[in-house]
Amino acid sequence: MSAKSANVTARIQPEIKQQAEAVLERLGLPVSVLIDTLYRQIIMTGGVPYSLTVPKLPARDSLTDEQFHAMMETGYRQASSGEGLSVDEAFAKIRKQL
Repeated sequence: MSAKSANVTARIQPEIKQQAEAVLERLGLPVSVLIDTLYRQIIMTGGVPYSLTVPKLPARDSLTDEQFHAMMETGYRQASSGEGLSVDEAFAKIRKQL
């Protein structure tokens, strides 16, 4: 195995960097290991190893507080009335769509 001597430099928003690094720290994963892993996945898959699509559901930062609370209330009512899926059913549905 060759020595690690190449550098990767990227400019990102400081808040994004801080939030992501806090998550990585909780996972015990150094940023360099994450980047190395991502690059290896790109090589193995021949592309970006995750979907780059616009989500069908609106992101939280695009919702007003009223819209967000209405969405959460609807989800709570559905879960309380048994309309939801079990975790296993939800993940099976997600896997089927991949």
